[in-house]
Amino acid sequence: DDGGAYPAAVVIQEWWGLNEHIQDVARRLALAGYVVLSPDLYKGQVATEPDEARKLVMELDMAAAVAEIGSAIDFLLAQENVSSTQAGVVGFCMGGGLALMAALADAGVGKVGLAAPFYGQPLTPEQAAQVQAPVLGLYGADDGGIPVDQVQAMGEALTAAGIDNEIQIYAGAPHAFFNDTRESYRPEAAADAWQRLLTWFEKYLGA
Repeated sequence: DDGGAYPAAVVIQEWWGLNEHIQDVARRLALAGYVVLSPDLYKGQVATEPDEARKLVMELDMAAAVAEIGSAIDFLLAQENVSSTQAGVVGFCMGGGLALMAALADAGVGKVGLAAPFYGQPLTPEQAAQVQAPVLGLYGADDGGIPVDQVQAMGEALTAAGIDNEIQIYAGAPHAFFNDTRESYRPEAAADAWQRLLTWFEKYLGA
């Protein structure tokens, strides 16, 4: 509300939907000095139980979701209060994988300034080799759904392709360690990951 212009950021939901946790993350990033948009990929539906979330994920057209994230970036970059020519994309769980897919889809376009997946499905080495945006990967060593070796393989492929990346794996942290509304929350890992995120956003987008 100060009339200034700030860099653009897109926050992508977990498989639960655009719930209060994701809205809170978007607010936190806005308070850090960004114009933030979080697209509602489930069109108003929010799950509270795993079975509900699983159903919503299965019904989601992932290619369409990646396209919608691209539209969100285009919309943001067209706003008068946005100062950057690129957007930072951060996602959690399902959204982390989509953040990486958005970076992959952006190769050759140049609108994704960086991708920051929190425990998102990693790209294959072949996919990672095509990405052109910097990648900050934030993962838990005790994530039962995402093998650490796959995350490390993605990082190695990014490095081999000359893409700036940082893969941080937190010992003792499970999946969704950043979500402070769930038992999986690990305060120390979450606090460190948030600081790394802000550092990377400032480095690549300014603030």
